[in-house]
Amino acid sequence: MTSTVPRPGPPAPAAPAGSEPPEQPKGSRSGLAGLLDLPTELVRSLARSAATTPGRLSFIGAGLVVLSLLTGLVGTLSTQDRGDGIDTLVEHREPLAAAAQEVYRSLSDADATAATAFLIPGTEPAALRDRYASDIAKAGAALGKAASDSSGSPEAAEQIDVISRQLPVYTGLIATAQANDRQGFPVGAAYLREASELLRSSILPAAEQLYEVNAGALADDQDDVTGFPWFVAILLAGLIAALVWTQLHLRRMTNRVFNVGLLVSSAAVGLLVLWTAVALVVQGVLVGSGREHGTEQADRLVEARIAALQARADETLTLVARGGGGRDYDQGFTDQFSRFAGQDGRGGLLGDAVASAEGTTASALRSATEHAVAWGQAHDRVRQLDTGGNHRQAVLLAIDDKDEQSPATAFARLDGELAEVIGASRQHFVDDTTAASGALTLLAPGFALLSVIAALGATLGIRERLREYR
Repeated sequence: MTSTVPRPGPPAPAAPAGSEPPEQPKGSRSGLAGLLDLPTELVRSLARSAATTPGRLSFIGAGLVVLSLLTGLVGTLSTQDRGDGIDTLVEHREPLAAAAQEVYRSLSDADATAATAFLIPGTEPAALRDRYASDIAKAGAALGKAASDSSGSPEAAEQIDVISRQLPVYTGLIATAQANDRQGFPVGAAYLREASELLRSSILPAAEQLYEVNAGALADDQDDVTGFPWFVAILLAGLIAALVWTQLHLRRMTNRVFNVGLLVSSAAVGLLVLWTAVALVVQGVLVGSGREHGTEQADRLVEARIAALQARADETLTLVARGGGGRDYDQGFTDQFSRFAGQDGRGGLLGDAVASAEGTTASALRSATEHAVAWGQAHDRVRQLDTGGNHRQAVLLAIDDKDEQSPATAFARLDGELAEVIGASRQHFVDDTTAASGALTLLAPGFALLSVIAALGATLGIRERLREYR
């Protein structure tokens, strides 16, 4: 059996010279060219769809959904950020400002305590020695806390460095002064004055600057958590306007007054606006109250207390120095006492604090004012004894904390009142600011939930109209 091999057919005729290649069928262009044409085709397709009523309704529905969800996302994140900011105020920012205050206050009290101990003959009392040691320890602990957050603030880090370097020098001078005083060497008073001058010229200014840095950061954070949420408000206003326009547009098209889906969407957005407005107003009022009657009042009182401590140190150093610079310290007392409570004990920083106080705080500060008046009168008696040549009697009166006519008694009562009111002011800040955080409870998830309901309502409302065109 033989196989038949097919013969090849005649060759295809060649294309004539100069002729065009055959036209490619539609849709067979190269991949890159097709991709470049996609945006144009998409725009044309959308334009054709928008030219029809169902297409326009679909665009409107999609726009409402996107705007609802975008408003919900931004509002949720904004509310969470605001709540986190309030928590940061209570847990981080205010404690740092309080630590900076404590550095300043403790060192001022240490200066006054060391000077008072010098007036007592022989070995200083254990109570004064322990108080001085406690002041230095508190200042060191507060400085460490302030340093823990100084990495982001070069200015704060610079002040902390100054205090850290100079504080050991100060305590060394005090130790030398005490050692000489125990042995009865008059040079001990010179070391005490040198230590006090170092504290006032270098350490306390750095502590004050450190406090101002932290207080400024606290005030900035308080401003942030009470600021108006402009972006969220604009989105909510835009969503409300879009819903109103859509319902008016559908009414003109269909002569139907109500659209259940869009009414649900509008109700959800209205509830969201009302809830947000009430929560932010309450939160702002509480944060403002915590600021006015908490941190700002504590600032005034701490400043007043420090001025009182410095006045007490000057009062004591006047007696320690006697003829060697005592007049300068006496003038220092006059200046600091006037700054603290005015000439009569009822003005100055203390008077400002009394004017802005309320409730039990005002009562305690009025009592502190009476102690300030008594202190000023007791100081005058001490100065009369000292300038009259009765230095020993002046010293005994100045340090006797059992005598009702002594500056020591009046100052101790005054200082105790101020410490109590400062603690109450800080607690006022914590209570009000914590309550402000509570005012935002559930607002973030509520924002998300109501925005989703608004999106679903818009979807159902538009779909109801689209069904009429099928």
